[in-house]
Formats: sequence, C-alpha cells, structure tokens
Amino acid sequence: MKYDYDLLVIGGGAAGFFSAISAAENASTMKIGLLEKTGKLLSKVRVSGGGRCNVTNAQDQLKAFSKSYPRGEKFIYKLLHQFNQENTVQWFADRGVKLHAEPDGRMFPISNDSASIVDCLMDAAEKLKIQIKLQTGVQSIVKENEGFTLTTAEGTITTNYLVLATGGHQHAKDYNWIRDLGLQISDPVPSLFTFNVPDHPMKNLMGVASEVRVKIDKTKLQETGPLLITHWGFSGPAVLRCSAWGAKVLAEQQYKFQPRINWLPDLNQEEVAEFLLQQKDYNSKKKIGQKIFDGIPQRLWEYLLERAGLDSDTIWIEQKNAALRRLAEIITSDVYSVSGKTTFKEEFVTAGGVSLDEIDPQTCMSKKMEGLFFAGEVMDADGITGGFNFQQAWSSGWIAGKSIAKQFNTKKFNG
Repeated sequence: MKYDYDLLVIGGGAAGFFSAISAAENASTMKIGLLEKTGKLLSKVRVSGGGRCNVTNAQDQLKAFSKSYPRGEKFIYKLLHQFNQENTVQWFADRGVKLHAEPDGRMFPISNDSASIVDCLMDAAEKLKIQIKLQTGVQSIVKENEGFTLTTAEGTITTNYLVLATGGHQHAKDYNWIRDLGLQISDPVPSLFTFNVPDHPMKNLMGVASEVRVKIDKTKLQETGPLLITHWGFSGPAVLRCSAWGAKVLAEQQYKFQPRINWLPDLNQEEVAEFLLQQKDYNSKKKIGQKIFDGIPQRLWEYLLERAGLDSDTIWIEQKNAALRRLAEIITSDVYSVSGKTTFKEEFVTAGGVSLDEIDPQTCMSKKMEGLFFAGEVMDADGITGGFNFQQAWSSGWIAGKSIAKQFNTKKFNG
C-alpha cells in the first residue's frame, strides 16, 4: 500500500514541531505532514513566560531535573539521558537562538521574546519541507497492516508512521479517539493552577509578593517559595508547585481546601513570638506599624497587624503579650479557605493522558502498536513550572522523530 505520507504528526505545538523536525533532519527523503486542528501554531510557545517563552531549566543534574515531574519522574529521567537541557540549549544555539538563565533557573531566549523560538521552529519546518495543514482535526484513527488511516473533516489521510503530540485535554472524553486505539488513558485533571479565595480579605494587596511556606491542611503538600497576592487569591511559584504536586488530591477535594501560610518560612511560631515580645524592650516607643521583618513587605505587615486586631499607630510597649503571641500565630500559620482554581495565565497544563506503561522511553513508540509514537503532554507526565514541561516536549519529540527516521532509513536500505 502506498501511503500519502511517510510520517504524520498530529499537533502543532512544541512537541509536534520537534518530532517532525527531528525526523526530517535524520531522514531527508521522508515525506512529513503536520496536522493542527486550530488555526494557530505553537500557541503555548507564544504565551509561555509572559510572552518570553520559558524554553527549559538550567538544572544540569538529570536526577534532580527529573524530580521536577510530579508524574513521570522515572520515564522522564530515561528521556533526559538521550536529550536533555544541555542538548536543548545547543540545538537552539546551532540555529542562531541563544538562551540565558535567570537566577531561579528558568531559561529564555536572549531576546526575551517567544517569537525567537517560534520563528526558529517555523523556519526549520519550512526548510525541511514539512507540510503543515491547519484547521485539520482528526476524528478517528485506524491501524492498517503497516500504517494508519486518519479520518478528518476533509477526508482520509494515510501514513506509515504516526506521532500523537496533541497536548493535554481538559476532559476524559477528549481522549476517546485515542482510547479507541486500545490505549490506556489516565483521566486528566488540571495542574499548575492558582488558588481562588472567595471574599478575599487581601484584595487591596494585589501585586504584593513574599517568600513563604505554604502547607495544605489534611494533605502532605508543602512548598516554600515566592507567593503572589492577586485580586482573586494566591499565585506564584509556591502555589503553582503545590497545585502541580497536588493536582489529583486537590481535584478529589473539588478544589475546596485550606492553605496555611507561614510568611516567615525560616522561623516557627515560638521564635517569632519571642522576637515580637523583645520589641517591647528594644523598640518600646516605636510604632508597631513600622515593619520589623525584612521578609514581610510594609503593606503586608500592616495587613497582618490588622488581622491580629492591632492598631499600627500604637507603640510596642503598649502591646499585651497575648496579642503579640496571636500576631506570631497569624504570621506563621495564616489560614485561608480556597474554593476553586484559575488557570495560570494561558499556560494550561494537565495531569493525565496516555499511560506511560504503554510507551517505550527509549523510542517513545507504543509498546502495543508498531509505528505509533507519542510526544509531549499527551503522555501522562507533567512538570512543575520553570521550563520543565517544554523540556519534556523537546526530549520526547526529538526521541520520537529520531526513532522514526532510524526505522524509515532501515526499511529503505533493506528495500
């Protein structure tokens, strides 16, 4: 049977482009097509990192890198042995796009513009003559003897090899057309979301950020890092990491839970109480409204005083010990009630997808179906914020494409 394509990639995101490019660079005579169901390509690449594109992370220890994946750590570790963060940096540098690392490890193009990454991938696809079809959603896939027949709104397309790089989906039913191939699917739940706090008492502090420790009551979830106060609740790395590690347990709680915040993560309640009581001697005539902790911004300090029922215009010597101990409790164990979530900017990430038990990490090919490959978030593996999800896309896409090219070249050589 003569197929329309040697390889079809479903999905016009980072993983899809990298799969197609990797295959084309390793098998120059391969006819490759890329199908995207919407009218836009590389949508997440464009919006990532506030439009700068958080390409990867500077963490150079593979074991530590793989521990940034709440689901799929061992699988990702095997991928990174073949194509890791350093390979990603070199790949883009070889094509004229240099990356730089920020203090927290996130890596961006030196232009600080996601267009640099988009243009690089688009130019590579064009030079390699990869055929891109927009507004082409796949309705069903049928496995043939040595290939696949895809049904779309415009008719059928056949291909010898197939890569599913469709990203994550919000609902279990969105995976039905993949499940119909006999693949095991882990139902999706959102990851990387912010916390909604109804009747938010801190709305006037919108934009204030502070280093905190967040613990989710009745769970083992705990993260330390920056927290950002928003008009709807809480965001920032500490919150996003909690949502990633707790994606499934928080979904089971229907996003109704209580985060407990320590605004001075290096100190416990007794240590803070002792320090506050000492101020009655050291700063007896000073107003308590003048902040005394470098880690707490002035506006936040005034809010915490109010929350403890203290008047910021009074002086330290006038404070009762019980009131100061109450303030210490609020500073180190400030509890809020979350009800609901909000997607982090436009960077929708899901936990769930094709079971990793179905996929060979050495090739990213299905263990059940010859010629079927996977790349990116369609697999049940996802990372915390910081460039880890894109690295998964680059690694799996590169491996899938190279594996397909190797099979194609072998078959071609053997006639």
